[in-house]
Amino acid sequence: MPVGIQNFEKLRSENYLYADKSAYIYRLAQEGAPCFLGRPRRFGKSLLISAFKAYFQGRKDLFEGLAIAELEKEWTEYPVFHFDLVTGLYDSSGGLEETLDKNLRTLEAVWGKSEYDISAHARFESLIRRASEKSGKKVVVLVDEYDKPLLASLEKGIEHDEIRDTLKAFYSVLKGADHYLRFVFLTGITKFSKVSLFSDLNQLRDISMLCAYAGICGITETELAHNFGPEIQALADTRGTGYKETLEELKRNYNGYHFSEDSEGVFNPFSLLSTFANGKISYYWFETGTPAFLAREMQKNRFNVSKIGEGLMMRQSDIVNYALGENPVPMLYQSGYLTIKSYDPRTMRYTLVFPNDEVKYGFLDNLLAAYAPVVKRGNGFFVEDFLDDMAKGDMDSVMRRFQAFFANIPYDITNNFETEQHYETVFYIVFTLLGQYTKAEVRSAAGRADAVVETDDRVYVFEFKLNAEGGKTWTAEEALAQIDAKDYLIPYQSGGRALVKVGAVFDREKRNLASWLISPP
Repeated sequence: MPVGIQNFEKLRSENYLYADKSAYIYRLAQEGAPCFLGRPRRFGKSLLISAFKAYFQGRKDLFEGLAIAELEKEWTEYPVFHFDLVTGLYDSSGGLEETLDKNLRTLEAVWGKSEYDISAHARFESLIRRASEKSGKKVVVLVDEYDKPLLASLEKGIEHDEIRDTLKAFYSVLKGADHYLRFVFLTGITKFSKVSLFSDLNQLRDISMLCAYAGICGITETELAHNFGPEIQALADTRGTGYKETLEELKRNYNGYHFSEDSEGVFNPFSLLSTFANGKISYYWFETGTPAFLAREMQKNRFNVSKIGEGLMMRQSDIVNYALGENPVPMLYQSGYLTIKSYDPRTMRYTLVFPNDEVKYGFLDNLLAAYAPVVKRGNGFFVEDFLDDMAKGDMDSVMRRFQAFFANIPYDITNNFETEQHYETVFYIVFTLLGQYTKAEVRSAAGRADAVVETDDRVYVFEFKLNAEGGKTWTAEEALAQIDAKDYLIPYQSGGRALVKVGAVFDREKRNLASWLISPP
């Protein structure tokens, strides 16, 4: 399994498995237009760039047996400028200049250096011209993770602005040097609306949401079936489950990415390959990074996390552009935490949801620690404790845990929120995380209870009220009565399990649970 293998030559020469993406490479190369591709981290962008590099270097030997071997007849070698911005320290503009200098020196060792060119963009411009004139061929420019310096410095203020200006000057060279360029391909996670890169490079074609290229990175369902049958069976044997059951669990955990309306589902390649390599289903993608920055942005923007469960609707123009300090949804989509569920051509709006269980539960688990910092391993507050109490039928302990839970959240953190929204967010996260082990937030014909959690022998139906909401002061008795009035219990009455109603009131001023009633007690 090519877990973490980002070098195409290594992958092909050392017998790693490869889901063939070469037809995409050929098509884009023939179209010839400068392109940008946005995809989440660990989704195969670096490997794709490496494959483009091998193709434009004329390495026919590395593509034997792949689709492109039947398509390409000439295998012309071009000068290839490969800029790798993945590695580097970007705490300041100096770190970016060091990374650019390293990449430029490698190219200057091949194509020569002008003593008059000092700045990075001037050296870049001269290199393109010299390489084209010396080789008699046009130049191919490949930039891996063009936005890594911008993302790494997002919260650095002046340093971020300096990095932005340096990159803007550097990438602007590509437009002026168009006469010398055969092909330009940039990858990254996001399009920064205030960087002006894409307005300066108005010839750059964004293929990120085009259906024709939806499967260019990641592993599609078709590719999974074609390439990984033996691995799925081996995993099923290890787990003691059937092939179909194992396949469905892989889909539930890692599939569901849609980068265009009506496109085939795409699996997270890093998690899928890690699962096959380790013989175990786990949340591998979240082990390589957590959404700390996104959590802070959601807090600053008072983002209602519970809305994600219902689906967020946005226009394409809003999805693809991100500006720091504004709506975090574009970054959530571009970073891979949300994906396209559907598209309404009438209103030209997309509905965005969590792509799969790995993202949903991994994201919320990390988000809970940001919204409620008391949730840390070792201090007695984590979601499994709630589940244990429910399994024992000790609902009073569950509610007391919630009370202690809120009491330990620092006031200055909850003060950043509208109280109702903060309350809804924490309850939504906790009960959705419980859904890893049970079912949560189930609708009934008459409406939807605030939470429904099922265990093997009980069904818990919750109704929460916020005191002073709309000028009304609620009681736990009224919250309990609404469960009956709205017939929330009807879907569960024939199951043979005990039905437990919980009515609770949250006090806005105290920012905590004020009272609750459990029926039967």
